Amino acid sequence: MTSTESARSILSDQDAIRGWQEDLYKDFHRHPELSHQEERTAGIVADQLTEFGYDVQTKVGGTGVIGVLANGSGPTVLVRADMDALPVKEATGLEYASTAVSTDASGNQTPVMHACGHDFHVSSLLGAAKLFAEQRDAWSGTLIALFQPAEELGDGAKVMVSDGLAGVIPKPDVALAQHVLVHPAGTVGTHEGPFLSMADSIRITLYGRGSHGSMPHLSIDPAVLASMVVVRLQGVVAREIQPGEFAVLTVGKIAVGAKSNIIDDHAVLELNIRTYSKAIRDQILAAIERIAKAESAASGSPKEPEFEVYNSYPLTDNSADVTAKVTAAFEDYFPAGAVQDYGRQTASEDFSDVPTALGTPYTYWGVGGTDPTTYADAEAAGTVSSIPANHSPMFAPVIQPTLTNGTAALVVAASVWLGKA
Repeated sequence: MTSTESARSILSDQDAIRGWQEDLYKDFHRHPELSHQEERTAGIVADQLTEFGYDVQTKVGGTGVIGVLANGSGPTVLVRADMDALPVKEATGLEYASTAVSTDASGNQTPVMHACGHDFHVSSLLGAAKLFAEQRDAWSGTLIALFQPAEELGDGAKVMVSDGLAGVIPKPDVALAQHVLVHPAGTVGTHEGPFLSMADSIRITLYGRGSHGSMPHLSIDPAVLASMVVVRLQGVVAREIQPGEFAVLTVGKIAVGAKSNIIDDHAVLELNIRTYSKAIRDQILAAIERIAKAESAASGSPKEPEFEVYNSYPLTDNSADVTAKVTAAFEDYFPAGAVQDYGRQTASEDFSDVPTALGTPYTYWGVGGTDPTTYADAEAAGTVSSIPANHSPMFAPVIQPTLTNGTAALVVAASVWLGKA
C-alpha cells in the first residue's frame, strides 16, 4: 500500500463528516478568542480529541492542547493548528459572522474576529484527527495533533515549548502545518526553503520638549522629529539593501500629542520589518537605530531615543527533503493543476519555533481559500490585490472546498510517514 493509498483509505469517510466539520467551523468563527484567551476553543478541541480516543494534554502554554494517538509501530508525526483570533470588527456580512467583543491584555474592549483563518486550521486538524482515529487499519505510527495559542502575538509556540512541550509528547520525526491564503480554493501551495519571512516589530520613543502650540520656538517638536524619521526610513530598503535581496520596512503607527494647541514632549513610532536573512535583518535594525539617533541629534533632543524589539517571528525555512515528499504526495492525490508553488510569502509565523526546539524537520504549506471564479476574474483584471486578505475585516474564505481540501492536505501529508507500506 502506498502512502497515497493509505491517505485515500483514511479519507474514505470524509463526506460523512462534512456536515459536522462545517458546523464546527461556523461555531469557531462565531466565537473567536484573542491570543492566550482561547479557553472555549481549547475546551471544544480537548473534548473532541478525547471523544476520538486521543491521549489529551491541556493547558500546555496556558491554553494549548495536545492529542496523541499511538497506533502501533512507526514514525511519529506532529501536525499543528493555531487557535487565536484578532482584534478586528468583522464586516463580511456572513450569516455566521462574529459579533464577539472581548477585553484585550491592556484592559480595553475590542471586537474580535477570525480574520486570519485559524478557525479553518482548527477545524481541518480536528477533521483529520477524527479520520485518523476512525481508520486505524490504514496507518501505523503515532499522530500528535497540537493546537497552539497566540500565534498572532508570535509567542504561542515558544510558550508551549517553555512549558515543557518536549516532556509531554514523543519526539516527532517530522512536523507539519498549513495556512489558508488568498489563492484559489481547491489549490495547495508548497515551497522549499524559506517560505514565510522573519518579522520584528520595533517601538521607538523619540524625545522632544513640550510647549504651547502658540510658542513653537520654545519646543523641540517631536511631531516634526517623528516625521523626519519616517521619511528617512523610506530610504533604508530602497537605498541600503542590495537589489534582489528581500526586505520590507513599514511604519504602522505614529502616536504624538493630545490636542491641537499642545506640542508634546515625545512621540512613539511602531515599525514592522520582514526579512529572509538574519544579516539583512541586522542591517535594517542598525539603520533604524542610526537614523532615529541622528535625527534626534539634529533636532536637539534632550535625550537619545529608546528602542524596543517585540513580537518577533522566526523564519519559516521548509526542509527540502520533507517538502519534496509532501509535494509529491499532494501531486499524487490532488487533481492536475491543484498543487502549485506559492513561492515566498511575506507573512510570518511562529510554528517553526516548535520543530526547531524539538530538533525536528518540518514543512509548512498554503491552502487556497478564495472562490476560484472570483480569483480568476480578479487575476484576469489585474486586481488580485483587491481580494480581502488575511487580517482584513472582510476576510471570508469559502467554506468549501477549502475545508475539505485543508483536511485532505493534512491527511495526505501525514500519511507520507504514517501510511502502511
